[in-house]
Amino acid sequence: MTITRVSTFSFSGIDPVCVEVQVQITRGLPAFIMVGLADKAVTESRERVRAALISMGIAMPPKRILINLAPADIVKEGTHYDLPIALGILCAMDIIPQEELLHYAAVGELSLDGQLSPVNNVISASIGAASEDKGLICPQAQGGEALLGGDISILAPPDLLSLMQHFLGRQILSQPQFTPLPTLQSEPDLNEIKGMESAKRALEIAAAGGHSMLMIGPPGAGKSMLAARLPSLLPNLTSQQSLEVTRIYSSAGLLLNSAPVIRPPFRSPHHSASQVALTGGGAKVKPGEISLAHQGVLFLDELPEFSRHALEALRQPLETGDISIARATSHVTYPARFQFIAAMNPCRCGYMGDTERECHRVPKCKEEYTRKISGPLLDRIDLITTIEQISPKEMVSMATGESSESVAERVQLARERQLTRQNMLNNEISSHHITLSTEVADMVEKASTQLRLSARGMTRLLRVARTIADLGHKEDIDIISIAEALNFRQR
Repeated sequence: MTITRVSTFSFSGIDPVCVEVQVQITRGLPAFIMVGLADKAVTESRERVRAALISMGIAMPPKRILINLAPADIVKEGTHYDLPIALGILCAMDIIPQEELLHYAAVGELSLDGQLSPVNNVISASIGAASEDKGLICPQAQGGEALLGGDISILAPPDLLSLMQHFLGRQILSQPQFTPLPTLQSEPDLNEIKGMESAKRALEIAAAGGHSMLMIGPPGAGKSMLAARLPSLLPNLTSQQSLEVTRIYSSAGLLLNSAPVIRPPFRSPHHSASQVALTGGGAKVKPGEISLAHQGVLFLDELPEFSRHALEALRQPLETGDISIARATSHVTYPARFQFIAAMNPCRCGYMGDTERECHRVPKCKEEYTRKISGPLLDRIDLITTIEQISPKEMVSMATGESSESVAERVQLARERQLTRQNMLNNEISSHHITLSTEVADMVEKASTQLRLSARGMTRLLRVARTIADLGHKEDIDIISIAEALNFRQR
């Protein structure tokens, strides 16, 4: 009695977990039995596999076919088990030699005619195969994506028949090539925004140090326009960051053309988004918006309109840089180191402070409007800037401002100073990385006492001041840097 084995993977978040597909064909009443905590999509693979084999002119043997997905105590989800199950059956039927499959792991979904369809998490599967010193078999459309996971042998056939012919020596599948990068879409430029010099300065500081920022201003003042131009100030992702972000998008099935993500992502969910949509989870755990914004920007427009539970769920990821999703059957951790940018009106009517347009319920309408935003969440925001409405006359007469390219150069230089000094951006450093002169320390102490800053608030104040000093090419934090940081703190 022979048992054939084919390697594949389950996934905990974006981390691969080795799974072995064991196939046994024995005498008995015809049956196709699958065990090993398989979900609905996996159990349905029996019909897809059966149809794919029939399309190749191969009939399933009228025997008892037992498929075991080991280890049996891990829930198996997804359609990527189709290919390893089919290969295991072909080996058990002595159509494909078992020795040929010992050096490969396999992932892929089968269509009824035997074609291989794309699946999620191919990059993570490639990384898992590399850790096991094996190659990877995946759909042809994802051959270039699999190459991102490591320098391993990749077989990317268009269909099951081509793969079978390869193992039988009748044709040879060549190593796939990297998919050409798509043309980058142009990002909105900062010079399209007139005025708002204080807000632009806050945006530059936020970009240089990776700081979180809240913009407060009346409707139509330009808050969303500013936020949309933040990515144009940020440098490309490093190779390690690109791999992390690409793996997340591969896990979510959002990877375009199997090309790596090289620009910082910008995510802007609608304010009706639930807590699960923001943080991730669901019946089948998937990454949320904060993970899709990893190493990029998460922009929440109309901040008070989000549910309180959704906003409070952001507090821990803002500190730790990841999100742990606990379920009765699983515990999944996704990366979530994002730059938090938010915008809101000053009150419900949006015109508080404007004597001509504010409603008669001021200041009560402000209290009701901002009630969802808790003190602990505000304490995690580094920069708070107020945006004033620009008059039509100023809009017409004002000259064009600085371009994103020139501001991005300053941001890049400031980031290089940070990485050279402490190997991380200023938004991540702890207070013991920051040295202050006696005069500056006295000013920080007095300001913190007067503003009643928490220990976290004081640390974030010093981080912003350190970024301002880096933008000014200063070795130490001076009084001017602290004063400007305080200007973006006291609201």
